[in-house]
Amino acid sequence: MREIVLDTETTGFEPEEGDRIVEIGAIELIGHMPTGRTYHQYINPQRSMPAEAFGVHGIGPDLLEPPQDPKPGQQTLRDKPLFRDIAQDFVDFIGDARLVIHNAAFDMKFLNAELGWLNRPLLPMDQALDTLAIARRRFPGSPASLDALCRRFGIDNTSRTLHGALLDSEILAEVYLELIGGRQPDFALSANTQRAGGDTKSDDWRPTPRPTPLQSKLTNEEAAAHSAFIDSLGDGALWKRSS
Repeated sequence: MREIVLDTETTGFEPEEGDRIVEIGAIELIGHMPTGRTYHQYINPQRSMPAEAFGVHGIGPDLLEPPQDPKPGQQTLRDKPLFRDIAQDFVDFIGDARLVIHNAAFDMKFLNAELGWLNRPLLPMDQALDTLAIARRRFPGSPASLDALCRRFGIDNTSRTLHGALLDSEILAEVYLELIGGRQPDFALSANTQRAGGDTKSDDWRPTPRPTPLQSKLTNEEAAAHSAFIDSLGDGALWKRSS
């Protein structure tokens, strides 16, 4: 099964009020395991960057009012492509894979707004899996932010001083695997196991009995003492009924 762990950074909260996507990061999983394939793109939003949003992700100091000179590591956006320039590459990367997103309604709202403005097909909401909803079901009443889940699962997020779409996707991929049961949630539990060479084996994975039983280590004296003990328990003894 192919999944894409995805995150976006934006200029604000509402595309209907003119907010836009400024960064997309995504990680490919196959069978719940990272493949090493990623997608990452900064995007020119064609608008200024609110100070509140800049304080969250630190992207686009050149779009602040008044503009700031970028510090080392900060991304400017004026020279980045527009969403329409990267839309096809993005859609090709995600394909029909399940989209694993923390607070999926937020990112899907922005992605579909951007696609809608280009008269492109929208992403169906049922393509997205919301890890925030999963965390709230598993740990009701507990904090369910990405940082809180990292603390719960012992995931190192010390490099996350600011939000960043690709970094957050990498961290979310680890959180997601923990939420569904660890890095190998189906290990030895699936009826479909793999033989050497990659052939699929569809029968029961459990081991079969030994063709030749192991020789008993019980001595004759121990066997006789056990039989005498069972006889002393009477005819209703459990061992007699099950023998």
